[in-house]
Amino acid sequence: MKYLITIVGPTAIGKTALSIALAQHFNCEIISCDSRQFFKEMTIGTAVPSKEELQAATHHFIQNKSIFENYTVGDYEKEALLKVEDLFKKDDFVILIGGSGLYVDAILKGFDEFPEINPEVRTDVNSNYEKLGITYLQEQLQLLDSDYFEKITLENPQTLQNPQRMMRFVEVCIGTGKPYSSFLNQKKNNRNFTPILIGLDAERSVIYDRINQRVDIMMKAGLLEEAQTLYANKELNALQTVGYRELFSYFAGEITLPFAIEEIKKNTRRFSKRQLTWFKRNEDTKWFDFSVDRRKIITYIETKIGQ
Repeated sequence: MKYLITIVGPTAIGKTALSIALAQHFNCEIISCDSRQFFKEMTIGTAVPSKEELQAATHHFIQNKSIFENYTVGDYEKEALLKVEDLFKKDDFVILIGGSGLYVDAILKGFDEFPEINPEVRTDVNSNYEKLGITYLQEQLQLLDSDYFEKITLENPQTLQNPQRMMRFVEVCIGTGKPYSSFLNQKKNNRNFTPILIGLDAERSVIYDRINQRVDIMMKAGLLEEAQTLYANKELNALQTVGYRELFSYFAGEITLPFAIEEIKKNTRRFSKRQLTWFKRNEDTKWFDFSVDRRKIITYIETKIGQ
């Protein structure tokens, strides 16, 4: 039996330290599932593991891509599953760690398959969005797939404000002539491993304090200078990221630096709430307080293996 020990939880909760401890205990390697740590130009603002941490256990998918590459969650799914398969040839365990819920789901469950969409449709949808705003996308989805629109409104309303995802829904509807929802849950993706899901959590005030402290540490470590080197490419998708966007606004003269730092903290706190909402949907996840003795987590994993 092969086991994918998956560690999830909000940003700054201590997932990296736990993953290294588990990798050393089970003598295995780590696959990162953080969609911003893939990019080699982004180090400080994405809290990439330190050199010491990277040396303490073998990591994969850390700073292995460039911000100039078009790297999708589908690309990651293919590459990461191949790596998982390769690691399972020599080990019975692999650690998957990440705060990017969509990317975790890609490995654990996979995605539904959609037909190729004519690039002209994508261009038209994008053009209309730029002219008419997010309201255009919301109205189109409500018109073309009212059931899915209602489902999002009830279960995940913030998605209605996400232009990338909304454009995808609309372009599929227009490009195929069918509702986006008609392509969902059509295919079962089989996995040749057993996942063991571990979640780290804390009181909200503790999470927020840890986030605020991390941002202060990032600023002292040179986040401002790192963001400055990336500012010329601020339109790239990889850079639409908390910690960089706010500093880009400062460089543009739109806000002051102290305000930008407070915005980074606020937006990171909001992000952590969304992470927890996403991960807590999965009832198979066993949650632990971030401060728990790691031996308790190891005992839980060994109990799951013994079942």
